[in-house]
Amino acid sequence: MTDPFSFIFAIAILIMSIVAHEVSHGYVANMLGDPTARLAGRLTLNPLPHMDIVGSFIVPVFTFFLGGFIFGWAKPVPFNPYNMQNPQRDGALVAAAGPLANILIVAVFSVLIRLSPLFGLPDSFIQLASLVVFLNILLAFFNLIPIPPLDGSKILFALLPYRLQFIQETLERYWFIAIFILILFLWRILLPAVLYLFQVATGLPFF
Repeated sequence: MTDPFSFIFAIAILIMSIVAHEVSHGYVANMLGDPTARLAGRLTLNPLPHMDIVGSFIVPVFTFFLGGFIFGWAKPVPFNPYNMQNPQRDGALVAAAGPLANILIVAVFSVLIRLSPLFGLPDSFIQLASLVVFLNILLAFFNLIPIPPLDGSKILFALLPYRLQFIQETLERYWFIAIFILILFLWRILLPAVLYLFQVATGLPFF
């Protein structure tokens, strides 16, 4: 996947998948009593309010042309956990909503891929749907890693007993180093897991 047309499709799919991820955070927060995202105009599928110049444009271009894959992020949806009845629990639910939205997208498009022979869907659709599945697995998987500021850290911190709070304090203090190590070294170990989940979901070899 290295030609310009693949890049255009990939960047469009990535942006919409990130938007779905971020909007899900905002909707769940709003449902749990925090209107911050709604008041900030972030409960919209219009990608413009969600875009981050580095994560939504520079990083995807960089990873595509240097690594042959595409990855990025959007501006985080703002929320105030103190507007919620149970800030720790509800904050974890808000954090989980983003990856769950990506997992739901994976499920829908994986079913379409598996049913494509019954409906006579063209190969072009299967290729596009496969890209949707791969990118959303990648987003869900990456965001569930328990390193701040990723969603997985908020879920982990909500589950940690008090005696293990030092883990949260350590991760919050050294999160930048952890992210740096993850991107440079550990990602080569984690990527095979993403490819395996793609194959399990779609029944297809990675394209």
